Amino acid sequence: MTERGKVQAVFAVTAFLLAAGAAIIWSTQSSPVNGNADPQDVRQVTLGEPLYREYCGSCHGVNLEGQPSWKIRNDDGRLPAPPHDDTGHTWHHPDAHLFRVVKLGLQPPLVPVGYESDMPAFGGILSDDEIWAVLSFIKSTWTEKSADFQSRIDRQYREANDN
Repeated sequence: MTERGKVQAVFAVTAFLLAAGAAIIWSTQSSPVNGNADPQDVRQVTLGEPLYREYCGSCHGVNLEGQPSWKIRNDDGRLPAPPHDDTGHTWHHPDAHLFRVVKLGLQPPLVPVGYESDMPAFGGILSDDEIWAVLSFIKSTWTEKSADFQSRIDRQYREANDN
């Protein structure tokens, strides 16, 4: 990789992390989210797995592996779909944020105005219960370390936002 390519990659990752941090902050200003994603709830996980494979797997990978080079912007300036396994960043976010991203798509107020993403809104396709089930399935695949980290983030978010 050339020096210019390295700088572009660092810039892209930095921009993404800033956008993700801003998304968490902005998502707290949205309406409250009712429900939860429980990876221990067999009913939710069982419902969520085929929904994930049907609606999410084509972009995020049927094995939650994401698209190749997901941290590097494509020629169109958009980031490829990230993995939802432990190699990605899904487990860095509270449930409410993940729910909103699936329901509303990756668009304002979840990201800054002008941010472009291929992540569509599934709110008109999946019910709230189905979105929670998909998230439960995703969370059921994480290692104990990632699951514990995400659980702490989620608990802190809920305490701070009375959700």
